[in-house]
Amino acid sequence: MLCVRHICAFALRRCQFRTLSSDTLLRQLNSCTTEDQVFDLVGKNKARLSEKHVGTAISQLWNFQKDKSRLLRSIDYVKNHSQFLTLRILAENKIEFMDDDLLVDTLYSVLRFSLPTLSRFAVCLNEQQIYFSPLIGKIADIVNMNLDSTQDIRVLLVLMVSISGVISQSFQEQLIQKAELLLETENCFHFNHARKMVHFLRNVRLTHRPLLDKCNKIFLKNLRQLDLESISHILTLYQTLQFNNTEFRLVVKQKLTETIDDCINPVSFTKLFAALGPMAGPEVRERLIATALLMAEEFNCHEVLVVVETMEKMECRNSHLIQKIASLLHKYLDKYKPLELAKITQALLLLHCHNAKLYTKLRGLVVGYLQVNVVPRDISMLTRILSMLPSSQVDEVVINRVDAVLSQCKLNDLNSFATALVRWVHRDQSRHQSTSGPSAKLLQKLSNCGYQRLQKASDLDLLLEECRYLSGEWFEEILVEETVNTCQRLMDQITWMNVQELSTFLLKTNYRCTPLLDRIASVAVQHINKIHPSGMYAILRTFTVLNYDPPQSEEFFETCIQHCSSQLDCFEPHILVLLGYSLAVAEYFPPALINAIFNVDFLAKLDAQLEIPSDTLNWKVRLRLMELNRAVCLECPEFQIPWFHERYCQQMQRKGNRSTNTAQQQIRRMLGEILGGSQYAKVSVLTPYYYGIDFEFILDKNKKPLPYMDQSIVLADLVQWGPDIQLLGKKGLPPGAQRIAVEFLDSKAFCKNSCQLNGEIAMKKRHLEILGYQVVQVWCTQSVISIPYIWTGVYNGIL
Repeated sequence: MLCVRHICAFALRRCQFRTLSSDTLLRQLNSCTTEDQVFDLVGKNKARLSEKHVGTAISQLWNFQKDKSRLLRSIDYVKNHSQFLTLRILAENKIEFMDDDLLVDTLYSVLRFSLPTLSRFAVCLNEQQIYFSPLIGKIADIVNMNLDSTQDIRVLLVLMVSISGVISQSFQEQLIQKAELLLETENCFHFNHARKMVHFLRNVRLTHRPLLDKCNKIFLKNLRQLDLESISHILTLYQTLQFNNTEFRLVVKQKLTETIDDCINPVSFTKLFAALGPMAGPEVRERLIATALLMAEEFNCHEVLVVVETMEKMECRNSHLIQKIASLLHKYLDKYKPLELAKITQALLLLHCHNAKLYTKLRGLVVGYLQVNVVPRDISMLTRILSMLPSSQVDEVVINRVDAVLSQCKLNDLNSFATALVRWVHRDQSRHQSTSGPSAKLLQKLSNCGYQRLQKASDLDLLLEECRYLSGEWFEEILVEETVNTCQRLMDQITWMNVQELSTFLLKTNYRCTPLLDRIASVAVQHINKIHPSGMYAILRTFTVLNYDPPQSEEFFETCIQHCSSQLDCFEPHILVLLGYSLAVAEYFPPALINAIFNVDFLAKLDAQLEIPSDTLNWKVRLRLMELNRAVCLECPEFQIPWFHERYCQQMQRKGNRSTNTAQQQIRRMLGEILGGSQYAKVSVLTPYYYGIDFEFILDKNKKPLPYMDQSIVLADLVQWGPDIQLLGKKGLPPGAQRIAVEFLDSKAFCKNSCQLNGEIAMKKRHLEILGYQVVQVWCTQSVISIPYIWTGVYNGIL
């Protein structure tokens, strides 16, 4: 006990001595009259300098300079002094101990000596997760003042990343222009420069295609310097920006595959798994899954999260790995933050994981976070994931939390709430419970808040940002019309920078707003050289799907086509196919584009690319290639492009299993009654080039129905006939006879707010007519299927 008292007494005396000497040192620094006196004190007391001493010393050095005229200042002497370097290092190391005033004063003094020093200071602030403070705003002001004189790309990029959270759009554009200029004048490109540039674009959520293309070329030139860490980081940035480059992905895919055997610890393996897994082929994927199973017990909570997110992207169906990861998640679940719980929930559901205990624990944690959270965005996220959990029911806690923040919510938050509430309402209906309870009442309040927010909207870019991920029946039924009206009210804010996003919004909502479409077309033509060619796909796709020709439509399409055709190398292979298909819908077949696509080398490159994306994108692109091939063969035979999708269509036909449903059988009986018997109509007919039609019958030259001789006619017979070679069963049609195709259309065949057919349905009608059909399209719903209705539709169509 006596020993302890002696130790405590000694420690107390030592503490008092240090405090006293520290105060003395501070007084000595404040009483210095020259730079050398400050540097002398710093050199003799390095180990004793606190954050206050460092700030005072740096402030003194600047005070000496500002009192002198510009000609007498000795800034270079101070910057190059060894003790000034000591002060800079100490300032960086002691940032977390400085209060705001001391930080600002230190920053104010340091920046007067060196912009590179300022960049390091900014990095230190970022490492302390200080992204949006007034201090970062001060740094942004300094960068703005010194932007014209800045010539060091490394320093500029570090500062750009650090201040990205507090800059205006106009300043953002200035920074990008300066960075582009410096990147072009640099003799030697370092991949870290490009990586920081992409990092900045990710932070400001700007997919700047020209700049991303330049950075990507730098990565490709520096492949040897890219390690697993760098590749993983770049791929994550690309994914966030929705930027894809086939060449880069194929090269890093090979490089990562070669490192599998070297990744023998959980840290390196999870990085490899996340980077390589989503783009790996079947064999490599199995190797990764097998290794993950062997290493799973060594994963920490972060590594388990990375693995389950990657499994979701891979669409993994390995039950052993799913069960193992679910078990580990249950173990670590208490350590995850709300956003991480949201990612886990989504991944588990998409992986079809069945683990009742895990979901029960998840629900408890989510409800717990929901009870204490006050941030609208977080509450909407927690409510959404709560509604996704199996057997989850809405309760008073959820209703109260949602109700409390509604007035503060953006449209995307309101949409999340509505999606969750609609899901709960549907569950109540399935349980035959009342649908007029708290959920239904809150939905009405949600709708009112949505209307109010739209009426107050004054910035089109902010509105489009809120609308970017809006979907679901609540938005489509309640808010879509008002949202489009708001966009129309803000139409004068449409620029070349937001036409792509606005086009995407109209396409997603299937809303045919002609004033907005006219404005988009006008801006696109006027500023065509400012829009990256790949961005033209979204714009053109909107016009072709909505089946709309703007004023001076020929000028619009020809200008866009010329812009794309002159820069075909800018397109990823799959985007080029999608662009070609979209133009074909509108009856445009640019020779340069068609010849570029239907080329052996291009198709080989496309096949290589389609080994990487998800099964959904793979399926979509291959389908569009077939449809483009069909359109070219039917509408532009002069191109002499062969039909090479026979086997593909047969495979799709076998997978599709085109069996007739009850409604089709019912309509066939009705048609039989109209025509004189079931032998006069065929159901689910497959035409040459593999168009499916609902019903087919044949009329002679007197408009009398002809019977089919063989109702079991096989596919091989069907695909032989065309406009010149037509068969009745296995015999040719009599002179003057006409095949009639009857198509029953639902609401999906039309634009949301008009009776205008969408472009793809119109193209199908066009192609069936080329094949020799007279096409009758009848708009019907289940409630109007009757003999008089069908006969009226068919009769009017024939006439």
